[in-house]
Amino acid sequence: MQQLLPIMQQCLQEGALTEVVVLDRIPKLMNTIRNCNVVLRWLMLHTHALQPSAESNKKCRQLRDQVIADSGHQPLQLFQLLLMTAHFELKLKDMFKKLLTEKQSKWETHKTESQERMVELSEVFSGTKPLTRVEKNENLQAWFGEMAKQIGSLSYEDSTSAGRKIVQLIQALEEVQEFHQLETILQVKQFLADTRQLLYQMIRIININEGVLITMQIVADVSYAWEIIDSYTIFMQQGIKREPSLVIKLRATFLKLASALDLPLVRISQANSPDLVSVSQYYSRELVAYVRKVLQIIPQTMFRLLSQIVQLQTNRMKELPTRLDKDRLREYAQLDERYQVTKLTHDISVLTEGILMMKTTLVGIIKIDPKQLLEDGIRKELVTQVATALNRNLVFNPRTKTSELIPKLEMLGGQIDGFRRSFEYIQDYVNIYGLKIWQEEMSRIIDYNVEQECNSFLRTKVHDWQSVYQSTTIRIPSFPPIDGSINFIGRLAREIIRITDPKVTCYVNHMKAWYDVKTRQEVANIKLFEKLESAVGTPGLTGFDRLLCFMIVRELQGFITKLQRGVYRDKAWLEMFASFSTTLGQSGIVQQPQKLYSTVTAKAAKLWPPFLDMILKVGQMQLLRDLVSNQLSISCKFDSKNLASSLATFNEALLGEVQAHYVDPTLPYPKEESLLIYELTSYVEAAGMANPFMKIYITTKKSPYFALFNFLFAISQLSKLQYVKNLGLLQSKKVAEHLDEVPFVVGMVTLLRQFHVENTTQFFALVGQYVKSIIEVSLGSKTGELPQDIANALLFLEAFLSYSNLPRKLVEQYVPVYLLEQFHKNMPVV
Repeated sequence: MQQLLPIMQQCLQEGALTEVVVLDRIPKLMNTIRNCNVVLRWLMLHTHALQPSAESNKKCRQLRDQVIADSGHQPLQLFQLLLMTAHFELKLKDMFKKLLTEKQSKWETHKTESQERMVELSEVFSGTKPLTRVEKNENLQAWFGEMAKQIGSLSYEDSTSAGRKIVQLIQALEEVQEFHQLETILQVKQFLADTRQLLYQMIRIININEGVLITMQIVADVSYAWEIIDSYTIFMQQGIKREPSLVIKLRATFLKLASALDLPLVRISQANSPDLVSVSQYYSRELVAYVRKVLQIIPQTMFRLLSQIVQLQTNRMKELPTRLDKDRLREYAQLDERYQVTKLTHDISVLTEGILMMKTTLVGIIKIDPKQLLEDGIRKELVTQVATALNRNLVFNPRTKTSELIPKLEMLGGQIDGFRRSFEYIQDYVNIYGLKIWQEEMSRIIDYNVEQECNSFLRTKVHDWQSVYQSTTIRIPSFPPIDGSINFIGRLAREIIRITDPKVTCYVNHMKAWYDVKTRQEVANIKLFEKLESAVGTPGLTGFDRLLCFMIVRELQGFITKLQRGVYRDKAWLEMFASFSTTLGQSGIVQQPQKLYSTVTAKAAKLWPPFLDMILKVGQMQLLRDLVSNQLSISCKFDSKNLASSLATFNEALLGEVQAHYVDPTLPYPKEESLLIYELTSYVEAAGMANPFMKIYITTKKSPYFALFNFLFAISQLSKLQYVKNLGLLQSKKVAEHLDEVPFVVGMVTLLRQFHVENTTQFFALVGQYVKSIIEVSLGSKTGELPQDIANALLFLEAFLSYSNLPRKLVEQYVPVYLLEQFHKNMPVV
């Protein structure tokens, strides 16, 4: 190996491997290639780490150690020999292929040129063409004319005959120069030497055949190193870090490795098996994956340098003010810092230039584009770093007194902003579309994690390998589950739900904030969603919103299942509802209403707790969805007002068309196979234009006494509340029995929205009957205040209409208008 390295270095010097050298020294060059490959094969196979079964055998280990010691094995030198051998083989192969392609044209060119020189010499000795010190010689004139004819008669197709004749012509030219003393005439001597050289080239060219390439392919076979080569990856990556242009030489190594594809494909091809393409694709993909693995060091190094640039720009470099005193110019110049940024930027440019210098290469049956390879590498490293940052930062301890949510979102937001800024800064230096890559990969990471988190709500799971967001080339990493959540988006959602739990917090709508019931301290407000957007972006907000939808569906389905199994299958409950319904239906005003209603609600007291928990969770998540939509809407209108306006107009126009169709069925309506409504919905939701309170989450069947059940459920809970004027809300009378009004109302709105509108109408009718019946009894009150239960019911109806966007006329049918307008003046307050 010590002898071969200098030889290979000499062969690879600029200008050492020319067409003339190749044609003259084919056997010698082939011997050099053969010796290099023999050394590579022997050392690689004898010094490679043994298989576990052989490693446990003492004798095997001793033999390997002895080979390593005796040969003075140095892996780095062996890698250098592999690199140079592959580069030399590639250059020689390319040159041979070029010679084979141009073989006939070159031969004909040399033949024509030789013939023309003989004709010129014939003219020189004819005396008609003046040349210094050359006398007329008719014999030489005729002889050179005859030589021109002989050269012209050479045929490319009859290579054997042509080769013999060329040798004879060369001898004849040497003899004529010697016998006729033409050496004294320098111009003639030069013409003869050039002609002989051209004829020599014709012999060399005509002897070129594909046998050399076939021999080279057999000698250069490296299929034995399909697994061994991985142990040299570290040397490849270290070499690229030191000298990015090494990628050009590595291209030759990768092409040499592609020879490993030939061995398994030969027999398949000879057998005319249909598996030829699939096997070719498999080995090609494996090799391309290895190429990506080796070259991934470039994006990794690039991102490491980028982090240093961001650190300098964020923490050390001052932002220039709009006005600057000349005395402070040196202070703001920060020449050392700017030099460091410039140097790091140059290093990144050099790194990317190395891979871009690599030509488009066909590896097996897959074409590798260096620019695409660089972009894929950058995407892969970006995905790894962003996914790791999301997973590492969004881990919460539910036992802490104060939530870690806001600090962790701020920290994550800083890191994500650093990634984004570095991409904006570097995109021009590496010739990539930074914003496009950032948005695509960020969306893919979030969508993939949301999809995997939502698997817990689905019967048919979407596995990792089935996901449309996962890629074999640019994989999104998976991390072990923590705290019952599959990934970071689940942990984030559950932490937000935990800190806004309606059992321990109170939501104040006009403040858009949650307050702790005991300490009266603010727990979360609308700014939480600004920080959430800065940390996980618009894709993160929409992903969080989607996960909440799945959670709401689960709670609503649980409510319906509990109702069917716990109530509708129990005859006692059905008989009670039937009896109570009959009593209420006999007259508009109920006699002794307080006794009647309290008796029925008391009987069902043990039934309500699980239903209350589910309704409060639904209401809480609906409020979160509403604030998410609000933040998305603000961002969309601020960042892309044209898109926001277009979507709003298109959505309004489409809804108008749909409504017109239901009025007049002859008018057009989007077909079932049309994706128009489906695709527009995703845009509208991403832009925050959808109203969560209007959404239908589940399909339902007609249920008996559903409106009556919800009415009894509502009044049983409203009796626990009282009006607090300072907050403008209903609050629990006892802290131990805390019930948050807004999530409860929103939960009831959402529940009734899932059923036919007649259930809501019946619900309003029952509440109206309840209100009028109790007012009838309490007309003689001396205080002039409304009973607490009636005030609570009217406030509930008011909030219900506000959140459901239903017309007030629906309620006015069952509750007097004056009562709805004036009840605030006569309310009992705390």
